[in-house]
Amino acid sequence: MSFEFAGKRVGSLSVNFIRLIIGIILLSVFTYFMRGKFLPTDASIHAWIWLSLSGIVGYGIGDLLLFEAFVVVGARISMLVMSSVPIFTAIISLLFLGEKMTGIEIGGMMLTIMGIAIVILQRRGNNDSTKKNKKYLFGILLAFGGSLGQAIGLILSKYGMQDYNAFAASQIRGFAGIIVFTMFFAFFGKWLNFKRSITNFKTMIGINIGAISGPFLGVSLSLLAVQNTKVGVASTIMAIVPLLIIPPAIIFFKEKVNFREVAGAVLAVCGVMLFFI
Repeated sequence: MSFEFAGKRVGSLSVNFIRLIIGIILLSVFTYFMRGKFLPTDASIHAWIWLSLSGIVGYGIGDLLLFEAFVVVGARISMLVMSSVPIFTAIISLLFLGEKMTGIEIGGMMLTIMGIAIVILQRRGNNDSTKKNKKYLFGILLAFGGSLGQAIGLILSKYGMQDYNAFAASQIRGFAGIIVFTMFFAFFGKWLNFKRSITNFKTMIGINIGAISGPFLGVSLSLLAVQNTKVGVASTIMAIVPLLIIPPAIIFFKEKVNFREVAGAVLAVCGVMLFFI
């Protein structure tokens, strides 16, 4: 929600880039005190290659699409669509890591899909203009693109990280993401927008809050999770955001949430709960 707030003020590209820089700084300071290393110099070549690829796909592509979805359809709907991450991760991990899912886990994923469908298929009524419907559809596709990028990023992270420190692994992913965005900004000449963003006080508050809870704590803990359990299970637990985000969306963004949207989010979370039966 912090990124949605900032993205609507200065655009998703600058927000994405700045939060990665802040996240890397926080991670570097943390790993210095935790591991005695400011940089992940003890990582193997295997870890650098696969975690860098994970950063390129997850940060450079997946989050780029997701952050634009925040601007187009909002964080609440975008994160509901992101509940599809377990479906993508389970399928990909089955193909590449040989991680098999039980019948109950598959049923949980189906419930999650149903919850997403209930919300996004009724979001626009017949009275809405064609232009608004196309914009909404575009935002949904962006969110699904972000979901696929995150799923592939998690798989690559697990394969590259193995038993390596999760926070140091986050550093490597972050470095790769920063390189991608630096090249993008240089190629398309976006540095003026970047400068305007870092001088906007309210925007930087939002980005800093998001950077602490996202690239620093959230991503690192997610890597720690996939390191210690199945990727599909870990990503499904992370998918409870659509339910958690409803109260603050109503309070801070004054969003009108109907019963069907709440029911869809609850159904998606019920899919998560099936993983623990």
